Amino acid sequence: MTTTALSPALLTDPGLHAGGDPHSVWEWMRAHAPVHRHEAAELPAFWSLTRYEDVRAVYRDSAGFSSARGVLLRPGEDPGGGMTLALTDAPRHKQLRGLMADWFNTRSVRGLEGYVVAATRRVLGRAVELGGCDFADDVAGRLSLSVICHILGIPERDHEDLYRWTNEAFEAHTSLVSHPLLVEYFMELLYRRMEEPTGDLLSALVNGTVDGELLTEEEAVLNCENLIGATENGRLALIGGMQAFLEHPEQWRRLAADRSLMPGAIEEVLRWTSSATHSMRVATRPAEIRGTRVEAGERVVLWLPSANRDEDVFADPYRFDIARSPNRHIALAAGEHFCIGSTLARAEMRVLFTELLDTVGRIEQSGPVRRLRSIEVGGPESLPVRLTAR
Repeated sequence: MTTTALSPALLTDPGLHAGGDPHSVWEWMRAHAPVHRHEAAELPAFWSLTRYEDVRAVYRDSAGFSSARGVLLRPGEDPGGGMTLALTDAPRHKQLRGLMADWFNTRSVRGLEGYVVAATRRVLGRAVELGGCDFADDVAGRLSLSVICHILGIPERDHEDLYRWTNEAFEAHTSLVSHPLLVEYFMELLYRRMEEPTGDLLSALVNGTVDGELLTEEEAVLNCENLIGATENGRLALIGGMQAFLEHPEQWRRLAADRSLMPGAIEEVLRWTSSATHSMRVATRPAEIRGTRVEAGERVVLWLPSANRDEDVFADPYRFDIARSPNRHIALAAGEHFCIGSTLARAEMRVLFTELLDTVGRIEQSGPVRRLRSIEVGGPESLPVRLTAR
């Protein structure tokens, strides 16, 4: 591969991630240009980090690399900066996370498992009855959204509307806050929770305080939409995991024969899919990374799929192995911004794969896979499958 192939247009071209081979680019960069400068074009100038240790170090240095100006590579700064969990720095981030943490800890997720099982059986039952489905749309997408809606306190009768609106935003690659019906819906629900709080997460956001003050209406709505939007990573991991098992059927048979491999299988799916393609930080002070100086105010982009294929950390990194050990992937980030929904994401994956193994005798791909055209998240947006009941 030549240096010409490393022009900024390459990794920032959604077409590469949809139909090309970004891993060959990242592999070359890890070996030859692990800290690489991309000059401004349609997007602002930024530094690319492709090696595991560098990515993890930036994640863990939240004082030196800020999230408040945006965590995705886009023109300009994120309008939600400083207001949502993903877009805040300490100490505000810790307080905001504290408002939500109880809904995502191990005990709460364990208590939620009955709902996850019921939701999984509902979507799978419908798909098996029809003999097939688009796994992306009909199973993974609906399951992920249903669970977060339940946590937020969104009535079940409204889940289908939420699913349609979020899909419209995802397909247009726009922020959820740009969807007027979604904003209107959350504002109305927010006012109802102000008058009659319940035990759901939305009520906690409406009535909780940060720095001794209630969240503004805008902050509460933005955080709801941030949690809804985060389900895209979870559902892409579910879809990508199913695709990985279809492409490596011996691993599915191995899991079916030994369910004790499930925890390791989940970690390998998370590493393999690395559905968050990148995360961005802005340097708050000058820093040196592998001898390269990064100035304060410069953007640093962390390419997670590359970090999770780093040959210095993962033996035979391009092999999908559900028994891989150790498996110190950073698909769910690290440091202060470690994914708040990590326990929930793992539970959804465990329940879905368990139900598939228990109730579906045969799973076959029934049509072409279509991958997302995006540099922000990666994975199949369509995965047609045939399902035969056991």
